[in-house]
Amino acid sequence: MLIKILGPGCAKCNRLEQLTREAVAELGINADFEHVTQIEHIMAYPIMTTPALVVDERVKCSGRIPSKGEILGWLKG
Repeated sequence: MLIKILGPGCAKCNRLEQLTREAVAELGINADFEHVTQIEHIMAYPIMTTPALVVDERVKCSGRIPSKGEILGWLKG
């Protein structure tokens, strides 16, 4: 599983990454993380605002920090 956090590295982006890492650990799954900070790479995804969470090249959320429960659901599915 490849998980990408899209954003410039602000506090919200870092919080999203922290929550996602906690969810991955809770589920005991293997995942590689990538923090995408370059605007030209972020713009390749269909999002309007950051932070954004991308799982296996599918945008799961953008413009807000989802709950850990939401992240757990996305990672299970």
